[in-house]
Amino acid sequence: MPKKTLKNISEIRRFFHTNDQPIYFVSATNFNLLGLDEWVKNFKYICYMDCFDGRHPNVLVPDEIPHDEFQSIEDINNYLLQHKQVVDYVKARGGKPKFVFLMFDEKTEKLAKDLGGEVWFPKAKLRTSMDNKIETVRIGNKAGVPSVPNALSEVKDYAHLQEVCKEHGLGNDLVLQSAFGDSGHTTFFIKSEADFRKHEHEIVGEGEIKIMKRIDCRGSAIEACATSQGTIVGPLMTELVGFKELTPYRGGWCGNEIFSTAFSPKVRQQARDLTFKFGEQLRKEGYRGYFELDFLIDKKTGDIWLGELNPRITGASSMTNHAAFAHADAPLFLFHLLEFSKKPFKLDVEELNARWADPDMIDQWSQMVIKHTDDSVDIVTQAPQSGIYRMTEDGRVVFDRFDYHRRAVESEDEAFFLRISKPGDFRYEGADLGILVTRGRSMTKGFQLTDKSRRWIDGIKSAFSARPLPSARATDDVAFKIM
Repeated sequence: MPKKTLKNISEIRRFFHTNDQPIYFVSATNFNLLGLDEWVKNFKYICYMDCFDGRHPNVLVPDEIPHDEFQSIEDINNYLLQHKQVVDYVKARGGKPKFVFLMFDEKTEKLAKDLGGEVWFPKAKLRTSMDNKIETVRIGNKAGVPSVPNALSEVKDYAHLQEVCKEHGLGNDLVLQSAFGDSGHTTFFIKSEADFRKHEHEIVGEGEIKIMKRIDCRGSAIEACATSQGTIVGPLMTELVGFKELTPYRGGWCGNEIFSTAFSPKVRQQARDLTFKFGEQLRKEGYRGYFELDFLIDKKTGDIWLGELNPRITGASSMTNHAAFAHADAPLFLFHLLEFSKKPFKLDVEELNARWADPDMIDQWSQMVIKHTDDSVDIVTQAPQSGIYRMTEDGRVVFDRFDYHRRAVESEDEAFFLRISKPGDFRYEGADLGILVTRGRSMTKGFQLTDKSRRWIDGIKSAFSARPLPSARATDDVAFKIM
């Protein structure tokens, strides 16, 4: 008997509200897909960090057992999938489990298969090839989505870099990016030989490097989903980048804002059109499902340039999947799950994209990812719990009530805080302390942090206490991206 085809948003929503297949998001935290369990029946989170102190009904955090030191989020996921409590939990719930991840590798795929399940994402090998910043430029060129004037070349030394730049007319004020890695760690600003010397060991011998002319630009992010019916495009978000109050990494992502007037209507539409074209090219390359693009918008000319591709959910996904359009229709990630469910569906993607482009479909929210920014290492003794915080009239930040919904934030004097670092954790430069989600803007029109944002950051940071490490102790904690 042929499967019934889903014909509209209402039928798609009903399909997930009555879903009988167990679906698991396995990751360090449930931040990226926060709230998705309320859209999808039988959707559960399996996490390494207990951000909610056991109070979230759909989060499983197994007891800590001995393990090799984690070097990546893939290591965390592979540890979780082999944990006896996780294996027992998945088997007890039955069915053929489906797994989604922020990051995974070929070992993760095998472990999911060993559990009788499947990964609802493109293969790790394909994701890795797409994640290459050099490959992103090439895919963009094929799709007609331009990158900042650049050259793709190995770099032998500073003299060779100058030669390449002269040949391509890039000047001497440069931004260099290696093929893989978080932008905060693998983006280098080079104006002189002295700048080059500082990062030489991370540039020379690393294969092809993306060498870009430096432009005065504003960062932005947009998420989309490549489906059999076409590419569905979310809203264009501003990015918080490199604020010293939030991150020690120059050029490091540290949050997003979503609001309808962040960019001119012309820029918003252009970004949506370019994202659609890029998504259609990804489909030709064999990739399907969720992805995110960073665009660089030149402050002087308004030109839009492709920054990078993240072939996955990202730190911005929580913003996209909680926007007003997501509540009116469905979260963008639901279409990713639909694509991998093999359930036939028909959708007028052009009509849906036009509706989601309406400014009325976007409400104002912002999120700030708060890291430990001091060059120090200590051990957390006290940490603020996840929940709703309130700013008093005199600017103090106080805990108001427990909740795991960001929508519980009622005004711009309230915020939802998701705690990452807990008592007993090492607090080192770059360690994630938590994520703060507020209504309204976190930046001024000039794209600097507002005074209120600074008070929120100070208030949350001051709620942490720590003790120094014993003099004989040191930590090998690696500051890798967990969201």
